[in-house]
Amino acid sequence: MQTTKTISKSIGQALYCVLSATGLLRLARFSVLVLGGLRTLVCVLAGLASWVTITSVSAQELPVTSLKVLGGLSTRSNYKQIEQPFWLKTLPEHSAGQITAEIKGFDEMGLKGPELLKLMKQGVIEFGVIPLIYPAADTAIYEAVDLAGLATDAKTARQVSTSFAPILAKHLSATYQSKFLGVSPFAPQVLFCNVPIRGLQDLKDKTIRVITRSQAELLEALGAKSISMPFAEVMQAFQKKTISCAVASSMAGYTAKWYTVSTHLYALPLGWNQEIHAVNQKVWDQLNADVRALLEINLAKLTERLWLFSESENQKGYDCNTGAKTCPMAPKGKMTLVKPTQADLATIRRLATQNIVGKWATRCSGVCVSEFNQTIGKSLKITAKKG
Repeated sequence: MQTTKTISKSIGQALYCVLSATGLLRLARFSVLVLGGLRTLVCVLAGLASWVTITSVSAQELPVTSLKVLGGLSTRSNYKQIEQPFWLKTLPEHSAGQITAEIKGFDEMGLKGPELLKLMKQGVIEFGVIPLIYPAADTAIYEAVDLAGLATDAKTARQVSTSFAPILAKHLSATYQSKFLGVSPFAPQVLFCNVPIRGLQDLKDKTIRVITRSQAELLEALGAKSISMPFAEVMQAFQKKTISCAVASSMAGYTAKWYTVSTHLYALPLGWNQEIHAVNQKVWDQLNADVRALLEINLAKLTERLWLFSESENQKGYDCNTGAKTCPMAPKGKMTLVKPTQADLATIRRLATQNIVGKWATRCSGVCVSEFNQTIGKSLKITAKKG
């Protein structure tokens, strides 16, 4: 996002500019006064919070704009409670009804996931949410923000994502002719197990369902056996005892009723299932400049809400799987919540930095590894080396 954007109006009207200070967007309102033939420009900061929107009076002057949006999985709570309301309600409200949108989850459109970025490049998808697990399967640069073990808390996960965002933006632009609009997590990916788990040592020799390559590498470094399988098959695998544990978000596991076939919930995030928000570049360029400015402000607010929602949903999942009184849903599970010890966290970080990052580096180009070191590596004080 540019440091300063100016929405120009004629003399005597209000002017708006978007400023960025220490990463926070602010909207500055300008009034032009004509005094004795001299034009005096007065800038009054109207956005003291991190995000603000154009006032309804100014918003009414925006051109009527209709957007087509492809959201994340329609069955997920973040789509239902955050994404969909943002496009259908929040954005129209903040634009005095001048900007409206149609949104469907990509699964509702019969899409699987791996094809999303290619369709965005072609302009078939205009605005969209792309789960990074799909492009990461064959393009290692998209793995970088979610390497297993690098971020075991939300603060670090955001730190990693923020530092690498410019690299993702550059790659999206060069490879898919699309504009990067933000990154947000679905949820922390933790372990459901149907055997007693006290810590990392108990994962040895266990067969564990994983989602990403780096998760498999991390668990195998701990002596476990990894297996990949569709989410829908996990319940039966638990029942048949063909797996001991499975990686998923706490709420996804609760919704699928895994608490009926597993006993222990190990609250160690092995990933965050990151998603990028993007738009086809030609579609973006054709939008009115004022519309683009308003969208960038509000999309920053959307990604912030998704980060916060991820944390609250994760806690709700812990509460509901374990039967805590704070769980607002029914029925409640009776699982045992196991929190990682400081020793566990230290082991995970050691394996991630000494093992997982190195294996990832062999899959990425020299330029990719250098960009990692200049961003994520610098932020976490680690160095990736190509073998």
